[in-house]
Amino acid sequence: MPVQTHISKLTLTNFRNYAALAIDLAPGAVVFSGDNGAGKTNLLEAISFLTPGRGLRRAPYADVAREGGDGGFALHARLDGPDGQIEIGTGISGGDSAGEGGRRVRINGAAARSTEDMLEWLRVVWLTPAMDALFTGPAADRRRFLDRLVLAIDPGHGQRALDYEKAMRGRNRLLTEGSRDDRWFDAIETQMAETGVAIAAARAEMVRLLAAMIDKLPDTGPFPQADIGLSGELEAAVTTAPAVDVEERFRRTLVEGRDRDRAAGRTLEGPHRSDLVVRHRPKAMPAELCSTGEQKALLVGIVLSHARLTGEMSGMTPILLLDEIAAHLDGGRRAALFSILEELNCQAFMTGTDAALFSSLKGRAQFLTVDHGTVGPTF
Repeated sequence: MPVQTHISKLTLTNFRNYAALAIDLAPGAVVFSGDNGAGKTNLLEAISFLTPGRGLRRAPYADVAREGGDGGFALHARLDGPDGQIEIGTGISGGDSAGEGGRRVRINGAAARSTEDMLEWLRVVWLTPAMDALFTGPAADRRRFLDRLVLAIDPGHGQRALDYEKAMRGRNRLLTEGSRDDRWFDAIETQMAETGVAIAAARAEMVRLLAAMIDKLPDTGPFPQADIGLSGELEAAVTTAPAVDVEERFRRTLVEGRDRDRAAGRTLEGPHRSDLVVRHRPKAMPAELCSTGEQKALLVGIVLSHARLTGEMSGMTPILLLDEIAAHLDGGRRAALFSILEELNCQAFMTGTDAALFSSLKGRAQFLTVDHGTVGPTF
């Protein structure tokens, strides 16, 4: 069984509406309740910065720093896990670059090489109201969702994605400039083929593993089984041919498509065009055609299955961030969710305006009230 990793203390400085905050946290379920705008989601966002990227809001770092502060922010977490206590700190100094390279990470007091180093100590998975439109929104949102799922079990995926994006931006720049320099194109397209196929292979493997985990959900449970797949030429190819052959095929596609892409001003084929396809299995219906409630239940089921998969693959339970989760579920599904979270043995942070929605967890969860920059016990 995966060993629980949990945050035992969280300290914030100049983060969103928190000038200074230090809270002790319990393992298991933690419920933040309070009025809208009090800062509940800000706390989840802070925890989401304990993983690579720009957090669950994907906000520029300048927006994260507290208004009226020096332009920087810092957060520190004490983790209790299979390797004992680990101290992780991250943030930016006032005047730092707003890019990913501007965020510094320290682990046990020593500077980390990159934000990916945090994945050695914890994995963080989240579900927010903004994701409710995942199945009906643009494919880019689903790709981003999928890539975060991959990152939780494959720490190298983030760097592969960054390398591919950098190479593609370089190719697009050559295209828009009207360049005919074959040597530059050849070098960039070789890199795009290598990283693009690696991205597609990692996505395909994630979908295979996650589909097997979803199959373990009860046929008639509160969170319906989803059929998941990938729409993309590379993702389809890597499941039937050796990666080296797929790389060469993709490289030739890029070479042969230069004139077409030059006319479009961008690269028209590759893993940046792929999509995650989801169907409601019991109803044999595309997820985007399901009701809002059914889509929410499908998404919760996928995230919980992924949390279980992450625990099995990494050997440590992920930390779950569930923003405004109770308001969108009926009583039966709330009870089922709480039961599954206990079964997963993970630390799960949940927010809501009404603590009563979590009343069945009394005695089994830590309840904290958030009130515009302060956090204290609810009961």
